[in-house]
Amino acid sequence: MKKLLFVLFLFSAGATFAQEGVSVSKNTLTTKETPPIWPGCEDFSGTSKTCFKEKLTQHLKENYKFPKDKAGNYIRGKAIVSFVINKEGKPVISKVEGAKKELNEEAKKIILAIPPMTPGQMAGKPVEVSYKVPFTF
Repeated sequence: MKKLLFVLFLFSAGATFAQEGVSVSKNTLTTKETPPIWPGCEDFSGTSKTCFKEKLTQHLKENYKFPKDKAGNYIRGKAIVSFVINKEGKPVISKVEGAKKELNEEAKKIILAIPPMTPGQMAGKPVEVSYKVPFTF
């Protein structure tokens, strides 16, 4: 009889635990994420993402150069650069896609010229944040 009561107790405790698990699974737990902060965006009145996009766009415009071939003609085409802002706040190229080597090299040069910044954070710890930038030369 004691064994039966013990088994019933365990079963009812397990059922209660399972019910509690259902209610807990409906809760959402999030950690605070912050994107990298471009130099000059520390005191930006809007969101740091908006400032980052504005500064990146400005950087691309200022450093955008059309590469030329040996004959002095502009090389036309596209390149897509995938990169991360690493835990130290520096850009690191992870992939360059494009048909022409000269365009890929120029696109890499532009991205690697991004200034060091405050790295992105998750739960207060530095993390790598990925980006992808298309270039049309």
